[in-house]
Amino acid sequence: MPFKNIYSPPLPGGLGVINSILAARPWAWKSEIRPRRQGSLVGRDTFRESYSPISISQDPYREGYQPIVVATSSASLILQPLSPSSESTPDTTDTTATALKTAETTGETPTLAVNPLPDQTTIPVSSSLEEEPPDTSTMAPSATSSNIFGAPIATSAPAKSFQVRKDHPVPRTGISGPTPIGTNKFYANFFLGNQTQPTYVHPYSLTWGHGQGMASSWGLAISHIEAKQIVYGQISNETGAAKYFLSPTGIQSVCLSAAELGSKTALTTDNLSSHSVNVNLHVDSSAKPLVSFPLVQGMGFVTAIYKGGTPVIDTGIFFKTVTKSIKGPQQGVTKYTLYLEDGAVWHVYAYSAKGDTFDLTVVNNKLAKAEKPFDGIVQVVKDPGNAETVLDAASGAYPVNVSLSGSVSGSKGTYSFNFQKAGLSSVKLLMYALPHHVDSFDDATKKNISTAKLQTTTKGMAAGVVADSWTMIESKMPVSMGFAPWDPVDGEKKALKDSAINTITPVAINETAQDVNQQSDQNSMYFSGKALAKFAGICLTANDLLKNTTLAQNGLKNLKTAFSRFSANKQQFPLYYESAWGGLVSSATYQTGNDGADFGNTFYNDHHFHYGYFIYAAAVIGYLDPSWLTKDNVDYVNTMVRDIANPSPSDKYFPVFRNFDWYHGHSWAHGLYETADGKDQESSSEDAMHAYAIKMWGKTIKDANMEARGNLILAIIARSLNRYYLYTEDNKVQPSEFVSNKVAGILFENKCDHTTYFGANTEYVQGIHMLPLLPSTKLTRPADFVKQEWATYFDKNRADNADGGWKGILYGNLATVDPKAAWDFFTRKDFDPMWLDGGASLTWYLAYSAAFM
Repeated sequence: MPFKNIYSPPLPGGLGVINSILAARPWAWKSEIRPRRQGSLVGRDTFRESYSPISISQDPYREGYQPIVVATSSASLILQPLSPSSESTPDTTDTTATALKTAETTGETPTLAVNPLPDQTTIPVSSSLEEEPPDTSTMAPSATSSNIFGAPIATSAPAKSFQVRKDHPVPRTGISGPTPIGTNKFYANFFLGNQTQPTYVHPYSLTWGHGQGMASSWGLAISHIEAKQIVYGQISNETGAAKYFLSPTGIQSVCLSAAELGSKTALTTDNLSSHSVNVNLHVDSSAKPLVSFPLVQGMGFVTAIYKGGTPVIDTGIFFKTVTKSIKGPQQGVTKYTLYLEDGAVWHVYAYSAKGDTFDLTVVNNKLAKAEKPFDGIVQVVKDPGNAETVLDAASGAYPVNVSLSGSVSGSKGTYSFNFQKAGLSSVKLLMYALPHHVDSFDDATKKNISTAKLQTTTKGMAAGVVADSWTMIESKMPVSMGFAPWDPVDGEKKALKDSAINTITPVAINETAQDVNQQSDQNSMYFSGKALAKFAGICLTANDLLKNTTLAQNGLKNLKTAFSRFSANKQQFPLYYESAWGGLVSSATYQTGNDGADFGNTFYNDHHFHYGYFIYAAAVIGYLDPSWLTKDNVDYVNTMVRDIANPSPSDKYFPVFRNFDWYHGHSWAHGLYETADGKDQESSSEDAMHAYAIKMWGKTIKDANMEARGNLILAIIARSLNRYYLYTEDNKVQPSEFVSNKVAGILFENKCDHTTYFGANTEYVQGIHMLPLLPSTKLTRPADFVKQEWATYFDKNRADNADGGWKGILYGNLATVDPKAAWDFFTRKDFDPMWLDGGASLTWYLAYSAAFM
């Protein structure tokens, strides 16, 4: 049966203008409270922070599209809409235009006025938090369990040194359920701000319509962006690469709503977990949910559970043709196909366990409505082409959660996603896997990869997998990696030549004599942690590489004294345990009203960076002096680990894996700030640092499960970074227009921008993915990548043009592939201490370089 074209708008006259300047979380710093240390790091470390979120504006633009001829079978009926609802053009393209002032765009230090804090929300502590559970604070299995995620680190309350706050500056808008709540998860926009910014489940993005946009829907708007729709920034004269790429937002391809929803509609969330959430739409704030959407990362279908509401399907693109299958794909499942004006094809499936019928009437080219209220599920899926039979076979079932499990055997790590599902139990789920998943699938999971493929926003092409579980294998976990310089092939390098030891020892004596207590006494957990980690590295080098135990112990004594200020929680801004969200936060915002204090730590920004440095320092202290591993010290550090990497829901004080995203294969640094482009992370190397720190702390306290998790996360990070963050010339995941930048800059869920939050100097953008130099650096930054990046930006003495401490960072990075050139730089007679980052030591740079010479 031929299809009838029911709507043919004139093509737009031209392309719209896109304002592409990055917007997100720029930090401005107050120079009057600079940390005291030798040397300085221009950019991130020379100023202090007074960040506040930038306001979000939207710049809709119009772009031409090409109608397609849709081939169909005769086993369908055409539903012809009534007259168009308006004379307007279908909204097939849109983008978010935002702004970040950087040195590149303004020639000035980026600054942003601080917005007033939102109304605070006080959440009563649940009874489980008020009770005194058994003291499990020092549980540490000496051998790995069959499931390394099965047991919590602890279940007891955080140490009494942490003041408990029942309030937090960010209100928990629409959240139903107890703490702890994942603050850095993909679904956060549904409870932040006005709840209308996109959520990226990959490959789809979802937005609460809120009566806005072309569809004017009060339901959930679904969008999917093809590669041809990606928007690129200005081309660099140096590399030929685009400054950024992003996916347009605001496109409402298909909206799932209900006729009963209107201006009083309320949105709530419940069942919030590390990989999933339920989004509920209510007729008003006092009503029970009318429609619920279980959201799980990678879901193949967007599923709406109707509870007596009348289903409505809206579109901002406009229907071209709507068909109904005469015979459903499965018993009891009704199927419609939507052909939209942008050429995309979407399928709608409906199933009711109660036997309710699902009949749509196409009211006009923007709206289709069910004839009566419905109890059951309605699913929407985009047809990627050549996969309709796959979609049909997977209809009727949907995921509601994910259970993570894992085990290790030697250097082999295995982890599995076990999808909890609902709907038709006999139907296998369709879930989309990212490239790093596919590359690590075991043989059984590989066999379930289907023909369905869809573009993601920033992670390349996703592959549809028809299975109720996935298993991934990391066969080369860095189990042999310790505190000394390490190579993926040759292992640890603990032996230095006598000539190198003779050169390094005077430097170590000089740096050990510096005042660690003063350098770590700062109003920032980030800078304090970096200072402690710096001195930990010096002590470690003196003990293990220089074989000077006396020097190591002298430095260690001072380091332990400096660390004790923090373990007693007596630093300038002590940490609070706040029970509104469930986490360990800086008191800085509570005390100052500055919502960007310490890079937004109070708002859960960058916790894995901040606490990762402390965890590393503690691992070194405990390694050099096991007697330091008292219950109080272990509990203090474990509380930090629990805040960023709690493995178990049995721990009722912290969410499961606040930062590391097991679906994406890396962490998100972005906390409780609403943003149109989703979560983001800048420093991929500090992400790796936090995993390395957890690994080494687990090794130090003999917690085999923690050490195994650290090893596994490090291996996964190494795999994902080299697909999404760090680009060799043969990278096929990210757009070819972008990969010549060599690094992502800032990676969002919806865009990559080759810049930083503190400036656009080349050494900033590339260097933020180099620091700190660690034994894990060679794992996450392979030699081929480092060589190509160096040739692109820094060879022929160009590295010498770098500002301040960034120069040392660049040459420390060079030591991974050319240790002799790095050694020559760090032993220059005119070496300036200003070339050292405040978190780096010349001792460690020299020892690292010498280890590979």
